[in-house]
Amino acid sequence: MPVGTQGTVKAMTQEELVQLDFPIILCNTYHTYLRPGHELIARAGGLHGFINWQGNILTDSGGFQVFSLQELRTISEHGVEFKSHLDGSKHLFTPERAVRIQGALGSDIMMAFDQLAANPCTKQQSAEAMERTHRWAKRCVDEWHTAREEWQRGENEMLPNPGQVLFGIVQGGIYDDLRQQSAEAIAELDTPGIAIGGVAVGEEKALIFSTVEYTTPLLPDHKPRYLMGVGEPDDILHAVSCGVDMFDCVLPTRLARNAAMMTHYGRVNLRNSKYKEQFTPVDDLCDCQVCRNYSAAYIHHLFQAKEILAARLATFHNLYFLHQLMADIRVAIRAERLDAFAAEFLSLYQAAQ
Repeated sequence: MPVGTQGTVKAMTQEELVQLDFPIILCNTYHTYLRPGHELIARAGGLHGFINWQGNILTDSGGFQVFSLQELRTISEHGVEFKSHLDGSKHLFTPERAVRIQGALGSDIMMAFDQLAANPCTKQQSAEAMERTHRWAKRCVDEWHTAREEWQRGENEMLPNPGQVLFGIVQGGIYDDLRQQSAEAIAELDTPGIAIGGVAVGEEKALIFSTVEYTTPLLPDHKPRYLMGVGEPDDILHAVSCGVDMFDCVLPTRLARNAAMMTHYGRVNLRNSKYKEQFTPVDDLCDCQVCRNYSAAYIHHLFQAKEILAARLATFHNLYFLHQLMADIRVAIRAERLDAFAAEFLSLYQAAQ
């Protein structure tokens, strides 16, 4: 899922995302709540109407901001009080309010409000955050049912998407016993899908792999399994082999704005002088419209000249690259050759790193 934090996948139009054939994008509850506001978005027909996106939308509950805005928030059992980075105003997010705001946003998938423990942290700190996540998840589920019952009675005008579903989130840090405990607790809530949270937040690659490898089989195999915030090709391939279905990450768009492009030969930096006279595509194995029509030398020039088009071309390519990787993975799964495909892909991708 491309990440459109504030209702926009940076440097892309919605029409381009449709062209790339993405069926779903991610938007952020906390940031769209602050600006332009969930009530305004609800009056525009929810996020779909406001941003003109006919595909699906998943909204992160604001739980990641509990982790990323540590200097601007205070946690209690009731919820989290944030200090706005825009104007310093204070805003209280509770599990119930996170559900109601996401109901107003009208996403197709809303996420439970969770506490992602800081990294590194002790096992006790991770356990405390996990246990609070479980209590908050139960409150989210209860509020979700209440909101839907109100809507069915015509008492809730802030639920513009009656098909909206709620996913729970498994926490537990790098500790296997906590992950098992969390997976069991979240599965008991019987949400339509389950996410693995708290991964790729600063831990070493080996710990990312081992956490995903241990946690994924603990989740119901008949429901979508969503690994939050992971976007490196090798991480994706490993997670899919473990049974993960869904991913999101700011990585492809953030890299693109910083002149980094994903290729079959690994990640490359287009500001590097070696591309000044490369009149061939950045990735000769890619058939996206950027690689078909523009040379590495031209994109290098655009970045050196600080032209807006540089970020647009790099972003289009990076999103195409990951979309095509996922498409190839699905083909490999159907052909029962995922391991072989992964080995072939990584033999070229990792050798160039």
